[in-house]
Amino acid sequence: MGRNMRIAFDARASGDFGIGTHIRNLVRALGGVDRENEYILICSKENKDDFQGLPPNFQLVHYRRTERDWRDHILFPSFLGRFKADLHHIPVNRVPIFMRRPYVVTIHDMGRLVYSEQHGIEKQFNYWKRRRGLLRATRVITVSSATQRDVETAMGIEPEKIRRIYDALDHGFLELGTRERPFAKAVLERYGVTYPYILYAGSIRPQKNVPRLIEAFTVLRNELAADPRYAELRLIIIGGDSSQNPAVRVAVSRTRSSGYVRFFGFVSQETLRTFYENAAAFAFPSLNEGFGLPPLEAMACGTPVLTSNVSSLPEVVGTAAVLVNPENVFEIARGLKEILLDEALRTRLIAEGHQQVERFSWERTARETLAVYREARAAASA
Repeated sequence: MGRNMRIAFDARASGDFGIGTHIRNLVRALGGVDRENEYILICSKENKDDFQGLPPNFQLVHYRRTERDWRDHILFPSFLGRFKADLHHIPVNRVPIFMRRPYVVTIHDMGRLVYSEQHGIEKQFNYWKRRRGLLRATRVITVSSATQRDVETAMGIEPEKIRRIYDALDHGFLELGTRERPFAKAVLERYGVTYPYILYAGSIRPQKNVPRLIEAFTVLRNELAADPRYAELRLIIIGGDSSQNPAVRVAVSRTRSSGYVRFFGFVSQETLRTFYENAAAFAFPSLNEGFGLPPLEAMACGTPVLTSNVSSLPEVVGTAAVLVNPENVFEIARGLKEILLDEALRTRLIAEGHQQVERFSWERTARETLAVYREARAAASA
C-alpha cells in the first residue's frame, strides 16, 4: 500500500449551489472512511464552518482568493507549494494554468462549455485552458458515464486516465426526511399554493430546457381542463432567476400561461423538500446533465419523476422514471399526463424511485475517490 499520503484538497467552492454540495459531502465521507492519510483543506474564511467536526487528520487552511481570480493561476500553485503534498485534488474544472502536479481533477458536466455564450478568442482560450488542465492531470474523475464520454470526445482526453465515480444525495437533504416537519401546510399557504402542481427544480440555464417544459405544460393543461382533479393545475419552477434565460419569459408569453406558471427562485432546503413531497409529479427534461441530482431528490420524497432519455439521466434514474425525448414538447406532455392519470404507473415509479436512491451513497463515492488517489500517487511515482 505504501506510506500514507498528504493530500491538498481545494475546498474553496464549498459554498456553491451544486458543486458545493459535492465538496461538502465528499469531504465528510472521506473523513468517515480514511483516518490514515493527511488532508489539507484549502478554504476561505467564509466557508470554514462547512468543515467543522472532521477527524484530526484533516487540517483547515485559509486562502483569501477565489478560484475565479485570474491571479489564481500563479498564486494558488505557489501557495500549495508550502504544504509539500503528495497529491492535489481540484474538485471542479477550473484548474490553474500553472497547477502543481500530480493532481486529480473532477469534472461535473460539460454543459457550460457546450452551451457557452462566449465567442471567438475568449471561447478558444477557455477551451484551451480547460483542456490543458485535464491533459496535465494524473487522473480525471467524472460523475457519470455520459460526462466521461463528453470529456473523451469534446476534450480529447484518453479514456485510460478517466475514472467514473457517481455523486449521491446531500446528507442534509436526506436527514430532513427523518424529521417531523409540521410546517409543510404553512409553507404551501405562505406561497399561496392551494392547487395541484407539476414541479421543476434546478437552474434556468439554456441546457435545462425550461421553455419546452412550459410549452409541454400548456399542452397538458389544455388536455386536462375538463378533469376536475387537474382543472387548476400549475407549473412551479424553483431554483433560478428567469432573467438568466430570456427564452423562458418568451415561452410564458407565447403560451399565454402567466397565470399558471409560477417562479419561486431559490428556497431553503426544507422548503424545497416540502414542494417535492406535495407535487403531483416532478419534471426535469434537461438536455445535458453531468449527473442530475433533482430527479433523485424527488424520488427520495416519494414523487413520480419524468426526465430526459439523453445525457446522464437514464443511468441515474434507471427504470424508476418516465423517460422522454426532451426536444419533443408533445412527448413531454404525454409522459406527464400518463404520470398524473395512471395510478399503477405512479405506484411503480414511487416504489422504484426509493430503491433507485439507495444505489448511490457518499461512502461509496469516498472509497472510490480514495482508490483514485492511491492510483494517481502510484502513477506519478512510476
